[in-house]
Amino acid sequence: MNIQQLEYIIAVDNYRHFSKAAEASFVTQPTLSMMIQKLEEELGVKIFDRSQLPVLPTEIGKRIIDQARVAVAQVNQLKEIVQEEKGIVKGVFRLGIIPTISPYLIPKLMQVHTENKFDIRIVISELTTDQILKGLSNDSLDGGILATPLKEPTIKEYPIYYERFFAYISPTEKAIYVKNSIDENDLTSSKLWLLDEVHCFRTQILHLCNFKKRRGGSNQSIFSYEAGSIDTLINIVDKNDGLTVIPEMALSNLSEAQMKNVRPFKNSTPVREVSLITRKEYFRERLLYILIDEVKMAVPKSLQDEAMKKYVVPL
Repeated sequence: MNIQQLEYIIAVDNYRHFSKAAEASFVTQPTLSMMIQKLEEELGVKIFDRSQLPVLPTEIGKRIIDQARVAVAQVNQLKEIVQEEKGIVKGVFRLGIIPTISPYLIPKLMQVHTENKFDIRIVISELTTDQILKGLSNDSLDGGILATPLKEPTIKEYPIYYERFFAYISPTEKAIYVKNSIDENDLTSSKLWLLDEVHCFRTQILHLCNFKKRRGGSNQSIFSYEAGSIDTLINIVDKNDGLTVIPEMALSNLSEAQMKNVRPFKNSTPVREVSLITRKEYFRERLLYILIDEVKMAVPKSLQDEAMKKYVVPL
């Protein structure tokens, strides 16, 4: 048994396809298949059920692959510890970012990272919170940028900035459009457009307007459509009616005319905390803090006030 064999079974589990796993591992499919078969013979068990497409691990195979991920991650950490000790900061950081943050953060973060010229390659994937947590657990990701606090025992959170929520209102909503600011009750007095259920931003808005406490009441009909992105929500309001809630970073993408549709909240300052998260055992601290500093450089200083933490809306 060797590390290469463990890496191969992890690749097959990730891709659920021998040919794609071989391509990702930069070997031929016969080589990868032969190495996995030798491992199975050594262990005396079948790791994969090859009769199914996509290829699936057997029950014992699942346990072996889970342990293989731990072993490979620990070997990589040994190499990273040595690099850190030598003052070498380079390599790949696989980063997941949730869709309600990525459109506003990634363009500026790419610019900052390019200008800094570190020998670090950031591989970014747009993923939901659940997908990021799964990626950290199976070692397909090194970190994630998302809304916190998550209160996950295996995760370490590094809060970076605090982003206020704003209402975005159609001019057809005359009763609240005339207001300079709105309160949470206004969210339930008109048609409220939301993201679909995979987005944690949706959960925060439901908390904000206490919809869960009102479930079953007459206000249930206000949630008539669920969109996939904040830009879609804005376009729906622009071309129809109702209102939605958007994060502060989204304001930079609005036109002068669209900014007239934005209203702050008057009785509270609802905020989301945005953090970089890693597994608790992630050791590459120098690389990690370089990335955190770059994110801070990519967002306005006004969003980095830790005093705003007390206004964070629960997930």
